[in-house]
Amino acid sequence: MENLYKLSFSEIEDLLNVKVDQFNTTDFIQDDPVLLPHRFHKKQDVEIIGFIVALIAWGKRKMIIDNGNKLIEIMDHSPFDYVMNYESGMLSEKAFVHRTFNTDDLDFILRALKDCYSKNDSLETWFSLNPNEKGVKQRIINFRKYFMETPHEKRSEKHIANPEKGSAAKRLNMFLRWMVRKDEKGVDFGIWNAVAINELYIPLDVHTGNVARTLGLITRKQDDWKALEELMENLRMMDATDPCKYDFALFGLGVSGEI
Repeated sequence: MENLYKLSFSEIEDLLNVKVDQFNTTDFIQDDPVLLPHRFHKKQDVEIIGFIVALIAWGKRKMIIDNGNKLIEIMDHSPFDYVMNYESGMLSEKAFVHRTFNTDDLDFILRALKDCYSKNDSLETWFSLNPNEKGVKQRIINFRKYFMETPHEKRSEKHIANPEKGSAAKRLNMFLRWMVRKDEKGVDFGIWNAVAINELYIPLDVHTGNVARTLGLITRKQDDWKALEELMENLRMMDATDPCKYDFALFGLGVSGEI
């Protein structure tokens, strides 16, 4: 797509770096779903509530936060303990709804998480790679394979994105950013070490996609994995060590209406 602002690549880089500094602050936390895992300190609590909140992170941010608070109440403010003691039937039929995510989906998610933590200390283990594998795409594919081993209804599969079918996996990439990226500004947690920060892909959504196209960083029309690859190639030229930091800039420019 044409660069509608007629900026050079270096000017775009300068703009995005300025906006990273503007939006990647603790002020960002208060109006973003990342607020919810920030209420916890135990690693597994942060992982669990962060993961489920990331899965429901579509729609207005206030609605996501409100429903995330309902999740925390359902879990008696102790996500890890709740998961480890969870059994099907503990949730009432209409215990939780967020858009197309319902109680049956939550039941599946909780059972899969219990399976993970019954065998592993961290959800990070399910994002591991074999020696002949590489890249965050393969990490998500491996994670999804493990997750789907828990019995579930077919309808629930749509909540765990599949990049093999072209999905940009926005919510899983956002969760990975939260867990992996070590951020002196305090927004992201950086509690995982097996995934490198430079592996991360930004959570591509309507806001980031539209801003990236306006700046000429994406030519592809769909917000799919191919568009994400194209965008990440450009962002790595700006910062090869932490390209995912530009999520704050692209998202902030979109939400603020500046672009």
